Amino acid sequence: MNRTIVIANQKGGVGKTTTAINLAASLASRRRRVLLIDMDPQGNASSGFDIQIDENNRNIYDVMLGEARIEDSVIPNVRPKLSVIPSDVNLAACEIQLSEKENRNTILKDELYRIRENYEFVIIDCPPSLNILTLNAMCAGDTVLVPLQCEYYALEGLAQLMQTVKLISDRLNPDLIIEGIVFTMYDSRTNLANQVVENVEQNTDKKIYKAVIPRNIRLAEAPSYGMPITEYDPKSSGAKAYDALAKKVIRYHYRKK
Repeated sequence: MNRTIVIANQKGGVGKTTTAINLAASLASRRRRVLLIDMDPQGNASSGFDIQIDENNRNIYDVMLGEARIEDSVIPNVRPKLSVIPSDVNLAACEIQLSEKENRNTILKDELYRIRENYEFVIIDCPPSLNILTLNAMCAGDTVLVPLQCEYYALEGLAQLMQTVKLISDRLNPDLIIEGIVFTMYDSRTNLANQVVENVEQNTDKKIYKAVIPRNIRLAEAPSYGMPITEYDPKSSGAKAYDALAKKVIRYHYRKK
C-alpha cells in the first residue's frame, strides 16, 4: 500500500516547495520509503537537497518527453530512505512540446505506475499554476495537500484550487481527493493569522491539519544550504512542525488502508 501526495496551490509564495521538501524529509526520518518528484521548472525542490543538474543526468523533463524511463531518472538515497527525481528548467516548454500527444495528461501516471510500489509515499511538488505539469501530477496523485499561507487572500486562492481538483476528478482522475489543508507561515502574534485560520475553518469542509507551520527563519535559511530543516536545525520550531505533520500524514495513510 502506498500513496501519492500532490503538493499544490495555484498561488505562488505559499510554502509549497518548503512543504514538499520538509514533509518528504520528515517522512523519511520516520523510516518511510519516500520518492520526491520535482515537477516545477524552477527546480527548488531539487536544489533544496543540493542536487546539481547537468546534461548527463536524466530528470523528469526527459521522462515527460519519453526520452528516459522514470526509473532511470531517480537519484536514490539522497538521504536515508529518500530518493528524488529532479527537475529541469526546460520543463517550462513542456506545454508546447507535448501539445500533440494524445496521452499528454497521463504521462507521469503511466510512468509512475511501474515504480510507485517501491515507495510508501510519493510526494510531487507542482509549479504555482494550472498547466500540463500540474495536470500530470494530479492525474498521477491519490490526494492533494494544500499549503495555505496565513494571509488575506488565502480563502480566494483555496476556492480556485478546490474547483480545479473537482474538474480533474470529474474528467481525468475520479480517485483524486483533497487530503487536507496545512497552514504555513503562521505567526500567532498577529490577529490576521488567527483570523485567516478561523475564516478557513468556517468556510470549508475539508480536513485541516492541526500541525501548523510557523513563520521561522531557520526554515527560510535551510534551502540555501541544500538541506531540509530536519537536517539543518532539527530542534527548530519549523522542524518540529513538519515532523508533527508527517506523523499526521502517516496516521491518515494507514487509517485509509
